[in-house]
Amino acid sequence: MFGGYAFYESYLVENQQVVAVEQLRTDGDGVHENGEEGHGNDAHELVINHEKLLHFIIVDEHQEKYYHLHPERIGKGEFRIGKILPNGFYKAFIDIKPKQLVYSVEPVPFVVGNPVVSVDNEELKPDDQLIQTVEGETVKLNMSSFRTNEPVSLKFDLDRTKLTPYLGAMGHVVILDENAQKYLHVHPSNGEEPIFETKFSNPGLYKIWAEFKQDGKIRTFSYVVAIAEEK
Repeated sequence: MFGGYAFYESYLVENQQVVAVEQLRTDGDGVHENGEEGHGNDAHELVINHEKLLHFIIVDEHQEKYYHLHPERIGKGEFRIGKILPNGFYKAFIDIKPKQLVYSVEPVPFVVGNPVVSVDNEELKPDDQLIQTVEGETVKLNMSSFRTNEPVSLKFDLDRTKLTPYLGAMGHVVILDENAQKYLHVHPSNGEEPIFETKFSNPGLYKIWAEFKQDGKIRTFSYVVAIAEEK
């Protein structure tokens, strides 16, 4: 791979979680090193993407907890988030758009506190029905295909009278594979409807998180789907 990458370290300072990021660059010999001022690819040279400079996605080890945060920049390459996470094992996905760089989102594992190592290997299981209800709001997911290397439409049935734009669109969708290694940020097909377009490269289980702003409140609906090999 080539272009821009990001490296994050998470630590606690005065009861606030701080995330520090250093932009890395790839030289001709393939060696990655810290970007420094003057190279033209510093961490502060980010482009606003979906109304935010940085989308910070966090999931726990079992993909049960999901956080979509927007850290505040406090200095060159430093961002702070006010969310304090429970003790546990997590993976973070730093969704940014560096200026004039190719960027790939990779998982960054980290630990908060002193969690007990889980002895249960909880695996994802596909949902029998792609219908979820959160705080009295029901959202149904309709997928046009469950196979690899085919265009897939994700259409959500919900009460559109309560729906308002979120992050510049009628919803926001994040998809992870069962090992939380492959990250997909799915864009809406248009600005009017909660319909999203994507493609799955590999078979397996995937967890889909769909966020919608309904009556002024953001709610997250999750679904687990099985993707089979193309015919």
